[in-house]
Formats: sequence, structure tokens, C-alpha cells
Amino acid sequence: MSLLSKLRLITVDVTGTLIAYKGHLGDYYCMAAKSAGMPCPDYNRMHEGFKLAYTEMARQYPCFGFAAKMPNIEWWRTCVKNSFVKAGYDYDEETFEKIFRRIYSAFGSSAPYSAFPDAQPFMRWAREKGLTVGVVSNAEYRYKDVILPALGLNQGSEWDFGVFSGMVGVEKPDPRIYKIALEMAGNVAPEEALHIGDSMRKDYTPARSIGMHALLLDRFKTADAESWRQSGATMLSDLVATQEWLTKNQNEEQEETVAARVLNRISEKLKMGA
Repeated sequence: MSLLSKLRLITVDVTGTLIAYKGHLGDYYCMAAKSAGMPCPDYNRMHEGFKLAYTEMARQYPCFGFAAKMPNIEWWRTCVKNSFVKAGYDYDEETFEKIFRRIYSAFGSSAPYSAFPDAQPFMRWAREKGLTVGVVSNAEYRYKDVILPALGLNQGSEWDFGVFSGMVGVEKPDPRIYKIALEMAGNVAPEEALHIGDSMRKDYTPARSIGMHALLLDRFKTADAESWRQSGATMLSDLVATQEWLTKNQNEEQEETVAARVLNRISEKLKMGA
């Protein structure tokens, strides 16, 4: 039996799998600073400052402050403020608020992102095959309500449900986020589900640990891709290749079934002739 014929559910990661960032973080921070009459921050310092600030916030207030009941905007305000400070920029409150509002608005829209051209067709194809399609992402509510729909990836036409860490309080690589997905899909059995992502640690390993099927996309020729492949992970270039891989397995099964029927008929005729 082919994998496709066994499946009832496909879950998909978002960033790196369905969508990608456009440009650089510094582009948006630069535009925001200029809009408040300030010079453009250094791109490299800003990038490093953001990485440090984001890591600290994610450790102190995981899932965008879910457990602490921290409003999403306050989580990001603190993160952006600390990003600037760590990069060497300490604005007065009024100036920072102007800059922050511009940044928060930009990253809550589709402006910094683009959907991969194969994302929408693949999700629609999977749903046409009768599969439930879920989105599983370490992201906050704006991805569900604004960003994905603005990129043409809508709940109801491309995906059926979403599990977003900022909304459920669990984040990858915790396997529980995949268990939540199975429950939301109608208590689908793990062996009837396939997860597609781009991270061995956050996608493949935790999904496989609870019995789901999993595969990884290598859209950007990741340096670790070969070691992932050698460790047994199925690696494909994109969602077009994924659809072909799933369809090929199904077609091969159908061809084998037809061939088996032909052989059975020949065998029966030979027996009758004997």
C-alpha cells in the first residue's frame, strides 16, 4: 500500500516550507528609523542584536508570552526595544514608539514575506485528494489571521486548521504540538499523518517520535541536508517534488495492482486449459 493511500492528514511547517522572508531584517528597521527622523541602523549590528534579544525573550517568555498572558504587542515591543539596545541604539520613548509601531505593523502584514509558488497548488491538491491539511508553526496569531491569508494561503481553501505556538502555548520541537495537530484533525492516528518541514530538530525528529511520517524540504541547499539524508530522512527539493513523490508511489502501486490482476487472469486461464 502506498503512503498516499494510507494518509488522512498532511501537516506543513510555515517559514522555509510555505513562505520565505523578503529582503533583510535591517531593511525594515532602517525604514522604520528613517520614518522617525533617525539615521539607518547598521544592518549587521541590528541583525545580531535582534538574534540575541529574540533568543532571550523566547527563553524568558516562550510562545510569545502565552503562559504569562503577555499581550502579543508587548512581547514584541520588549523584543524590538532590546534589539536596538543590544545593537547600540537607545532612543527616547517617543522616538522608539514611532519606530516600533512601524516595525510591528510591517511584520504583521504580508510585506516582509512571499509565498513559494508551489505552496498554494500543493495544499489545494492535497485537499482535493480528500486529505485534511494543517499548518504547524512556531508563530503568533497574526500568521493565522493576516499574513497567510494575505499571501493567498487561506483557511478553508488551502488549509483546514492551524496550530500556532503563540495560540496553543506549545512550540516545536516539543512533540506535543504535533499531538495537538492530530487531535485538531479529528484524532487522526499518527501513522495516518505526514508532516512536511525544513528542520531536522523542529520538524522531522519530533514528528517521527510520535509515529507520524515526515519529510524535509531542502529549498536552499542547506549545509546539513546530506547528513540529514544519511540519517534516514526523506529529503526533497520542494513541494512539486513532494507531490510527484507521493503520486509516483500511488501510481506504482496501481500499476502493480493491474499487473497482479493480469497475472492472476493468465494463471486462471492456464489452469482452465490444463
